[in-house]
Amino acid sequence: MKADELREWRGVGWWNALMLLVWLVAAVTVFVPFARDTSALDAVTLHVPGNQGNWWHVLVGVPLFLAFPMLWLRLRALSAKQLPTRVGRRVLWVVIGLSLVGTVLVELPFLRHLAGTSEWQRLVVLGLGLGIALVCTAMLWVKRRSIAPMQLCIAGIETAYLANAALCLVVYAEAMGPVWSRLGWLVTMGTVWPMALDLVTIFTQSFRAES
Repeated sequence: MKADELREWRGVGWWNALMLLVWLVAAVTVFVPFARDTSALDAVTLHVPGNQGNWWHVLVGVPLFLAFPMLWLRLRALSAKQLPTRVGRRVLWVVIGLSLVGTVLVELPFLRHLAGTSEWQRLVVLGLGLGIALVCTAMLWVKRRSIAPMQLCIAGIETAYLANAALCLVVYAEAMGPVWSRLGWLVTMGTVWPMALDLVTIFTQSFRAES
């Protein structure tokens, strides 16, 4: 049984290598200006232009750091001979859960019409951010017994990351400035698609396993 779970965690060699590269880029993007010369690291450390850093920026920035535990999972999958311990998986789920809660809290100003965005931006942010968080979390719960433990962890990280990234991409879509000042936004726009495809693949395989 564990051998099968280990094999499923490693997955298809070329796809795992591709996703490792995608998440490596995502990890580097944490230090790159996402919008208005502000990176995720700047947001978390409250180094926001105009001294405007607050709890909202912290909660927006933190989930992007999920790229690092995902890198650890992808690297381990290349050569690991045993699965991470149950304690290690629980730690990952605590991190995933906190990230999802943070994203929901970030959505509060949009729910209460306090974000200062246009109505279409508000609806898209709520639809994507909350939509991904709620729908995928429900799917993870329903399919928790038909998805291997490590694949479940990967899907959980991708859910939390994509819910937050979708929100950020919409909110800062109209941010002006030189390309280098919003390079993180442009790179993230490219990396979220293979992540989403990987997440959809995991759910699809779970349906096939039950049929």
